[in-house]
Amino acid sequence: MARSEPKTLESLLPRVLARLAGESGRGMSLTPIWVAAAGENIARHSRPYQLSGTTLIVTVENAEWAQALTREAASLCERLNAKLGPGTVTALAFQLESR
Repeated sequence: MARSEPKTLESLLPRVLARLAGESGRGMSLTPIWVAAAGENIARHSRPYQLSGTTLIVTVENAEWAQALTREAASLCERLNAKLGPGTVTALAFQLESR
């Protein structure tokens, strides 16, 4: 049996978090990945809420953020999948934070 190269925790963690989010439905475990993919500014105004199949539901502060992020959805999905693996997130849905 051929041995593969050892993987770093940094390379394994995103996929583990995606699996946990998918199994539990709770997208909050994807927060570190969201921050890395979306950037600090966007992450201050939004957070992953639930992973439903391949749709990541993201809570946002207000309707303006929902509109802005809707325009960036394809790019955000691409950056998320670069970290989580192809096809992990195929769509984003935005909902207002309940206060």
